[in-house]
Amino acid sequence: PIIEACSLVQLLTSSDMLLPQMSWRPTYRSSKFRNVYGKVANREHCFDGIPITKNVHDNHFCAVNSKFLAIVTESSGGGSFIVVPVSQYGRIDPRHPKVCGHQGNVLDIKWNPFFENIIASCSEDTSVRIWEIPQEGLRRNMTEAVLELYGHSRRVGLVEWHPTSSGILFSAGYDYKVLIWNLEVGEAVKMIDCHTDVILSMSFNTDGSLMATSCKDKILRLMEPRSGRVLQQANCKNHRVNRVVFLGNMKRLVTTGVSRWNTRQIALWDQEDLSMPMVEEEIDGLSGLLFPFYDADTHMLYLAGKGDGNIRYFEITTEKPYLQYLMEYRSPAPQKGLGVMPKHGLDVAACEVFRFYKLVTLKGLIEPISMIVPRRSDTYQEDIYPMTPGIQPALTASEWISGINRDPVLMSLKEGYQRSDQLVFIAPAKEKKSVVVNGIDLLENVPPRTENELLRMFFRQQEELRRLKEELATKDVRIRQLELELNNLKNVSPNNV
Repeated sequence: PIIEACSLVQLLTSSDMLLPQMSWRPTYRSSKFRNVYGKVANREHCFDGIPITKNVHDNHFCAVNSKFLAIVTESSGGGSFIVVPVSQYGRIDPRHPKVCGHQGNVLDIKWNPFFENIIASCSEDTSVRIWEIPQEGLRRNMTEAVLELYGHSRRVGLVEWHPTSSGILFSAGYDYKVLIWNLEVGEAVKMIDCHTDVILSMSFNTDGSLMATSCKDKILRLMEPRSGRVLQQANCKNHRVNRVVFLGNMKRLVTTGVSRWNTRQIALWDQEDLSMPMVEEEIDGLSGLLFPFYDADTHMLYLAGKGDGNIRYFEITTEKPYLQYLMEYRSPAPQKGLGVMPKHGLDVAACEVFRFYKLVTLKGLIEPISMIVPRRSDTYQEDIYPMTPGIQPALTASEWISGINRDPVLMSLKEGYQRSDQLVFIAPAKEKKSVVVNGIDLLENVPPRTENELLRMFFRQQEELRRLKEELATKDVRIRQLELELNNLKNVSPNNV
């Protein structure tokens, strides 16, 4: 019996060693970004007193770079946006100059990634305009744009710059078309006409050779922008896509949308196969749109909901589960939109890896929110600041149109942001063309597109009529004076006349 008992204990011991060890502790994956936290700026470092637009269009209404902050403002009789230096925080003067050349509400604004004083805007007046902001900022209202681009038949809701070429701009309108503009000549060079409804978002891969779009027709499209050829598409009936963003060089896409049960959802897609998503994850049951922001340097994905004050952030990995939840920044103040500071504008000494500019409409407030990696050392952290796309364009507009693709020109943040040479944006000199029909120049007399533009044209014509009547009355008086002088000459010397 003793031998049998010993054999039984020995057998149980060996079998326990063969069984998997069960643990009730959750498995944590080590990550240098697990403890990233959001830090909101003090009230004196916020931008206060800005009349943020109340437009319900699903855009950010904000654009920021290392020099300027631009916000679309509430205005009557047209559209406008305000531009203030990033260092000029505090309360903004209500009479601060604005960019107010559009005849309709401004729907989107984007800074050129290579020229820090060039900004593109689009509006309900069907136009896309390029503005050159003075280096010292605005001193008076700006009404004249460097370029006015007309090509859409309905209002324009989106503008996006090409990631590696300084002279290529994309615009998407409510006419379901995407126009590619060559700013070196000031004309549209391509029209993409494959969408059947309003385009909701556009995103580009690292070198700009591929473009992904989300559309109101519930189809996610991956295409070549130069040819307009659709490479792949996904019919997202169960996951209604709102926003799409490329994940750098990982050959993957992230979309945010709504599930069939009307819950907010995020999905991860393989760029090579859009037949079905790799991962689908429900976020919450709120109704606001989810804006995705991706940082290719840290592989972090930020999700900010419109109408709520929370910002969730995840880490994207190449292995399952692909999407690792990190933490959440919470705030009671609802956000209307968010601007994102480029990498070369971050505070490297504070280990800042991302910075939002949050629009709080009810308070007329812009809050900077810094995402910080907690580190004890004050030295430069090379592991969280790899080489990043800089401010030098990789190719010209004509090179990209001819079929050349180049990766972005990288820069290091270790020595701080220093521009080696100052690039200058040169607007093309366009010849004045005319199309005359029945004595009327159709290009000079463009028909009004909005009610505000119609009123402006009416008052302009009334002023022109008043001026012409005064000029006619003045000429009548002058004619009568000349007639009297002529009669006097005849009376004085009738033989000499």
